[in-house]
Amino acid sequence: MVPLTTLDYPGQLACVLFCQGCAWRCRYCHNPQLIPPRGSEEVDWCRVLAFLQRRQDLLDAVVFSGGEPTLQDGLAPAMEEVRQMGFRIGLHSAGIKPAAFAKVVGQADWVGFDIKALPEDALDVTRVEGSGAANWRSLDHLLASGVDYECRTTVHWHLFDPERLLTLARRLSERGVTRFAVQLVRTARMLDPHLSSVSAHRLQPELWAALREMFPSFVLRS
Repeated sequence: MVPLTTLDYPGQLACVLFCQGCAWRCRYCHNPQLIPPRGSEEVDWCRVLAFLQRRQDLLDAVVFSGGEPTLQDGLAPAMEEVRQMGFRIGLHSAGIKPAAFAKVVGQADWVGFDIKALPEDALDVTRVEGSGAANWRSLDHLLASGVDYECRTTVHWHLFDPERLLTLARRLSERGVTRFAVQLVRTARMLDPHLSSVSAHRLQPELWAALREMFPSFVLRS
C-alpha cells in the first residue's frame, strides 16, 4: 500500500492498494514480488478499511493496482465498500481476463490501462500465449464503458523500435483512444535479468512529436 500519491490518479490525492497476483510475466516488470498469488507482506482488508476511515478528509481517491487487480474475486465488493466511504475509484489494469475486466470497469471513475504491445507482439513482452488478444479485447470493453481513462505503454527498446511504437499508436488512435502515455522502462530492477538496460532511441524528438499529433492528450514519462 502507498498511503499518499499524486501520480497514480491524475488530479487526485490517492492511496494505492497493490493487489497480489498476476498471470503474465512481463519481462520488464519492476514489481516481481506481486506476481505470485500470495505475498510475504499482505495486509488484512480490515486494516486497509481502518486506514481509509482515518483518511476520509485527507484523500480523494483509492487506486486498485497490482499485480493485476481484476484477478481478485473480491475486487468488485471492495471497490463498492471504498466508494461508500466517499472515495473516487481508480483502477490500474491490463485486462488480463476480459470478462473479469468487463464486470468491474464500470465501477471505476478512472482507469490507467496498460497496452503491452501490438497484439501480434505481446507474447515477447508477457511470455503468455493469447495475452495480446486479451489485452486488446479489454481495451474495447474500456472504450465502450465511457469511463475516464489513460492508455499507457511501457517501452523497453529491446522489445520495441520507433516504427513499431508508431504502428501501435496508429492502431490505438484508429480504435478511438484519445489519451495515451509512453512510459520509458525503469531498468533498475526487472523480472527478466537478461533484458539489459538500454537508452537507445530515447532522444527522438521527431518520434514524440509524431505521437503528439495522433492524440488530443499525449504524455511521455521517462
